[in-house]
Amino acid sequence: MKFETIKRVILAAIMLPFVFMLIEGVVVIRSSVNQYWNLEKDRQFADVLARGGSIAATEILTEIGATRRYLADPSSRTAIDMQQSRVTLDRERHAFYASLPSRDALDEGLVGELSILSLAYSRIVAARSAVDQGRYTGSDPGSIYWYAALKQLAVVDALSPLISDPVLLEKSNQLMGILLTYYGERLITGIGTRYLNQGASARLPVELFVQGKVMLGEGMDHMVFHSSAPVVRHIVAYLGRSSQVKANAITDAILAGSRPTRAVHDVWAAAQSERMIFLQQKMIEAAKDIHETGESLSTRSHIHLTRILALCAGLLILATLVLLLAARGLRLIDRLTQDRETLVGELRSAAQTDLLTGLYNRRGFEVAASALLTQAEHGSRWISVVLFDLDHFKKINDVHGHDAGDAVLRHVAGVARENFRSFDLLVRHGGEEFLALLPDSTPDDAAIVAGRVRLAIEAAEIPLPSGDVLKVTASFGCAGRANEATNRNFEDLVKRADLALYAAKASGRNCVVSGSIIRAPVQEERRKAASGGGFDSRI
Repeated sequence: MKFETIKRVILAAIMLPFVFMLIEGVVVIRSSVNQYWNLEKDRQFADVLARGGSIAATEILTEIGATRRYLADPSSRTAIDMQQSRVTLDRERHAFYASLPSRDALDEGLVGELSILSLAYSRIVAARSAVDQGRYTGSDPGSIYWYAALKQLAVVDALSPLISDPVLLEKSNQLMGILLTYYGERLITGIGTRYLNQGASARLPVELFVQGKVMLGEGMDHMVFHSSAPVVRHIVAYLGRSSQVKANAITDAILAGSRPTRAVHDVWAAAQSERMIFLQQKMIEAAKDIHETGESLSTRSHIHLTRILALCAGLLILATLVLLLAARGLRLIDRLTQDRETLVGELRSAAQTDLLTGLYNRRGFEVAASALLTQAEHGSRWISVVLFDLDHFKKINDVHGHDAGDAVLRHVAGVARENFRSFDLLVRHGGEEFLALLPDSTPDDAAIVAGRVRLAIEAAEIPLPSGDVLKVTASFGCAGRANEATNRNFEDLVKRADLALYAAKASGRNCVVSGSIIRAPVQEERRKAASGGGFDSRI
């Protein structure tokens, strides 16, 4: 498998699981964020429910009572009580509006109920002005406050469909049930009391009485069918007392047109008053319970937000680690690739290079010579070969050992490499014999270069592993011919250089002998080209 393919496989093995984990993490974070916003929304709704329920159960009714006491006895004490109740209602009303979520979180029905509630409060402000101006002497503004209380109940009821938390939804139904029950009882008590306090000719406002009974029934349905909480059980148990059952019977009798005796009237009035005080207390408890639930939702939302932030941080850390690991893995693969390429290059070089001297071996020389001759076809008219051999090399091995012989060969190769021209090809031809291919050189030119190399070898002091210093000489044979594209075989040159080298040895060694210039006959060149040519078998 190629390294690029391996790199892709490893990168895919690292990144694909991470991508799936990232997608899953994003889904989890998105779900957590939605849960957080639902908790925050429900926390706001809990605050709105608690304030709205408190206004309906306490502040509006307190101002009604204080206003009626002032109208009955316009003294400084009752005026102060009335002003205080107004301040309290206004403060709670402003806090209620401030606690509402943004309009984006509200549906059209709730927005409409809030608009109607604002108009109802505007009527209360107008009624206050009329009371202060004395225009309500002998009359009662209770219907205005009653209408505002009903609209406040409608807003509380409209909030329930927007709540997501099941606990808060259940407590919202509890509060709504208690509020409806209380206001139904209050309407029945108020109408019944005024009817019984009037003369025998008074007519019972049946529609209002029935409205109170309907509200009472709706309130009980909210409590019984939407909740099984202790507060509901307490209310049901309280209404099941004998005194309350008796009061219900009297209420039904009044609705049927009966006028009870004074004693029965007093029993009914006492039971109704006790019932409204009990229900009002339960309304306050329910509103407080919703407020505590809102605080719990706030705590949960903050914990949830902390978890979201921790999850995001963990995902970010994981992403960073994965990216670091991926980068490190890719760097490792690149390094392995480079090492592989280096190793392949070294192996290729080792296959073409003599390991002892660092010069070309025969295989490498064949490749380089073929390339050099091809490049030189249009720019070089001559080509020459220099063949040289160390004198008495066998004696060096016999006397100083093969390690010394290797040291001599390495040193001589270095000297030759430094003194031949930079574009000449140098090869260890075998044993202590070296061959150089000199493009664009006549035999005379080759002899001059060979002479320079001979002198350098003769002058070199070669350190041996034993610490001794040795000096050697070499004999050189040169041959050359004209370079033609039709003849890339220089077997004849090697043979003639070999003959020249033999002549140098015979002449006393440590000298340069140059053969004559030859031009192969055209027919011979064509015959060799047709047969494929070839290098000397020794190269």
